[in-house]
This record gives sequence, structure tokens and C-alpha cells, in this order.
Amino acid sequence: MKLAAIAFAILFSTMHSVSAADAWIAQTSGTEVELRGLSVVNSQVAWASGARATVLRTVDGEHWQSMQVAGAEGLDFRDIHAFDAQHAIIMSAGPGALSRLYQTSDGGTSWQLLKTNEAKTGFWDAISFSNSKQGMLFGDPVDGQFQILSTKDGGQSWQEHRHAGLTALANEGAFAASGTCLAIYGSKHAWIVSGSAEQARVFASSDAGMSWSVANLPLPAAVASKGAFSVAFLDEKNGMAVGGDYKLPQLDSLNGARTEDGGKTWLPSPVLPQGFMSVIVTVPGAARTYVAAGLAGSGISRDAGKTWQVLAHTPMNTVAFANAQTGWAVGPKGLLMKFNYVSK
Repeated sequence: MKLAAIAFAILFSTMHSVSAADAWIAQTSGTEVELRGLSVVNSQVAWASGARATVLRTVDGEHWQSMQVAGAEGLDFRDIHAFDAQHAIIMSAGPGALSRLYQTSDGGTSWQLLKTNEAKTGFWDAISFSNSKQGMLFGDPVDGQFQILSTKDGGQSWQEHRHAGLTALANEGAFAASGTCLAIYGSKHAWIVSGSAEQARVFASSDAGMSWSVANLPLPAAVASKGAFSVAFLDEKNGMAVGGDYKLPQLDSLNGARTEDGGKTWLPSPVLPQGFMSVIVTVPGAARTYVAAGLAGSGISRDAGKTWQVLAHTPMNTVAFANAQTGWAVGPKGLLMKFNYVSK
């Protein structure tokens, strides 16, 4: 903990902050529910999702349509993956059958139920696709192992994978806080992160989820609200995980770790601003760039996570980008913000 504190002090003394008004511009979401899912297709098209069966969509990058999914009243859509302006898949999180997948192919006018979690003790956390056909679904442990399901037909059918490498510790689980506790790179590589148990951990697969290895993270865990919440990779080797304690968003403790060997080993790598981070993402077209965000605010790194610049202290749940100039953030009480390009 002493080393983490020293690292925080060094980073804070060498970085400067950008005001929230400079880094993010508020947009009207048309809702006041908690928003946690976000998927950016391009600089004009993006989708978001949240509580009370809520889905948002923009097709011009400025104006958003808010809609409710008929037949899904009361569900909490924690993650969404959009393929284009018309086609998207949403994932609800909840115990057992409250975890579901729905799809639309007409811009949200109608939705069809794709899949319901058949495990009564299950709880889905995230969904991700590497292309229009190949994707992965991740959930909390069932019968002692984390749930991993894969699709090769765009989500129409799913195959569950069980492997000894997915065996969970006592009380271990993932956090459906931003839809980013699962990361995919290319067609073969995937990572998932966990918390709540005595040790925060990261699981890695190099064969599209068929087999898994596990490594410890230096992030604090040991209580239900604490651990690793999000993971992202720049390539097959360089990645970063972030987290903290969502009940203590301003807690001054280690909130980031990075790897240069595909997730086998992890180094402490504190993120600015200090405090709880629920998401870390890469930025398409921007080399070595991450953006992290959470209830403590948001920050950017342009050197693969080694140093950070504070973007804002506005509480957020997740962020996603089309390119280095265009991205969005969503969060509590219907928060919706568009990224305002910040140069070095």
C-alpha cells in the first residue's frame, strides 16, 4: 500500500487536470434511470442501455431516442452490443431468469428474446463481440465455475464452455457495472476479471474461450464491493485492469494494474483520478491510449497506462469511443455526455 501511495503522489504531481466542461459535453438522454451499457458504432451511431428496460439510440451523434423494451419491464440492461444503426443485442443482469438477451433488427422498434439464463444461481455480467458473428457471454459462477458461452452466428445460438481454469474462489464474482469485465481481442483472445473474494483475479483464454488460465491481480479485494471491475487490451500482450470499491468511490487505494505479457503477470499501475474506476477502454485509432472512468471521474493515458491525465470528476459508469475525437459516457440518473476532444 505504501508503494501505491507513492506512485499516486508522483503521478498527481506530474499530471494536470482538464475541467469537466472541457472534456465532456452534456447531452439529453430523455431518461433519469441508471445507465450502464454503451456501444459505439461510429461517430454518428451509438446505443446505450440501463435500468427499467431502457435503451437509447442516436443516429446523428447529437440527438438520442429513449425507448423501453416491451415484455422486459423491470429488467436492468447492463450491457449492449450494437452492430449498426438497426441491429443490436442487449443483456439484462439479474439472478437466474432475470439474465436475458434480446435483439432488434429494426432500430429498436421491436425486440425478440434470444436467450434466458437457465441456471437458477446464474447472473450474467457482460457480452462482447469480435465481429458480426463471433461473440462471448460471461456470468457469475454456477456450480463453482464462471459461466462462459460463445456464439458463432451473431448471437442466435450459444454454446456453454466449462473448464477447470474457470473455477471460482469462495465468494468470488464479477461486477456487471459497465459491461467491460469481459474483453476480447481478435478472434481468439479473451480476458475476464473478478473481485469480492480474498484475491482479485484475471482469467485469460487464447483459444476463443475453450480453455482458461488464471492470474492474481494486485488490486485490493476481500469484500463484496471491491475488486477488478473492467479489463481492456491494446493488443495480445498489453492490457490493463481497473477497479476499487464502489461503496467508497473516493477511497485512496490502488485502482489499476497493467500487463505486458498477455495477462500472465500484472504490475500495480494507479489511474487518475484517484478512486473507484468501473471501466477502462481502448480508443480506436489512438495508439497506446486508454480512457478509464467511474464514480471518481474519468482520465486518459496515452502511454499504455503508465501515466494519466484527469479528464473530469463527474461520476460515470461506462465510456466508449468511435475514434480519438468522438466518444460518449453514461452514468447515474440518466447521465449522458459526449467527449470533447482534448489534445496533449
